[in-house]
Amino acid sequence: MSALPARPGALNPAALLDVENLRADVDAAVTAHLALLGAEVSAISPSAQAMVDEAAGLLLGGKRLRAAFCYWSFRAHGGSGDPADPARTAAVRVGAALELFQAAALLHDDVMDNSDTRRGRPTAHRAFAAQHVGAGWSGDADRFGDAAAILLGDLVLLAAQRELSAALEPLPATITEPVRARFDTMQSEVVVGQYLDVLVQAQPWGEDPASDEERARRVLRAKTASYSAAAPLALGALLAGRGTEAAATIEAAGLPLGEAFQLRDDVLGVFGDPAVTGKPAGDDLREGKRTVIVARTLALLPDPHGPQATVLTEALGDAHLTDEDVERVREVIVSSGALDAVEHLIVDLAVRAHALLDLAELGDPGRGVLTDLAHAAVDRAA
Repeated sequence: MSALPARPGALNPAALLDVENLRADVDAAVTAHLALLGAEVSAISPSAQAMVDEAAGLLLGGKRLRAAFCYWSFRAHGGSGDPADPARTAAVRVGAALELFQAAALLHDDVMDNSDTRRGRPTAHRAFAAQHVGAGWSGDADRFGDAAAILLGDLVLLAAQRELSAALEPLPATITEPVRARFDTMQSEVVVGQYLDVLVQAQPWGEDPASDEERARRVLRAKTASYSAAAPLALGALLAGRGTEAAATIEAAGLPLGEAFQLRDDVLGVFGDPAVTGKPAGDDLREGKRTVIVARTLALLPDPHGPQATVLTEALGDAHLTDEDVERVREVIVSSGALDAVEHLIVDLAVRAHALLDLAELGDPGRGVLTDLAHAAVDRAA
């Protein structure tokens, strides 16, 4: 396993997002959009204000990593850091659009995965179901919660489109057209990736672990790697006016980085600390997620139908797993060597991403911050 390049002077992940006031500026753009959305929704019907309140609760708790990749790619490709520069404002607002798009994807994803918590608070469909129960409304509370969360996801997706359009309005068509095209493609990639995820959950699993792992990696490349790192990096280059060739070069670095980012999420989904991740321990197991770490475990076990494999396969999708059940699964994963194997894979992907970043024609301070952000995306506990 190759070691990651050392960055002794790197800022901590939280501080990275504050460089050049980026987090505050993205937060302000998101908040301003939510205010406009709230006024519009309330004018249609005050009864729907709960939708905007729920969206705000989700949106104000994000890492802003996607916005940071976009902005610092913009800076690394020659974009201005002057707050008065319209191009800089556009880069910030495209970052806000990325945050809105991610929120829409999470709202839908949580319904499909039947998740209970997100960022330390009840998921939207659970919150809407609880509202239904508390008000004593008629009908099925869970069905109401799912429907409301899906509609909220649609509303936030529209908000992402509107924020993108507003961000691009002051810029010339030579920039706006490729940016819009890449954003649109990103959305298609995520939707198709989400479908592939649903498909993987439905198809037979466990007979061919190597094939299972490749299917799982295909899902995360389409569903997560694109919009977590590759597309934001490409968008930054396009916003700086560097064109499609520079965008393709930086996107090539974003693909292995985005895959490493999601593999880290998969590890945390089983081994993460709930106090840090904001989700219960072993939540991915309860949701039955067919991840790389699960496939690798089955591949490495001496008997794919033995008692250890049974512990794992019977745990997948069991919503009533106890902490003790989760610990037994963790022991199986660790003893099989799968955890070490996936950690090696994460490092290999991250090393590849850093090597490709080194090859890109980037300027400082953007180059340095992008390198630090790449480390923060992978070396994290939440």
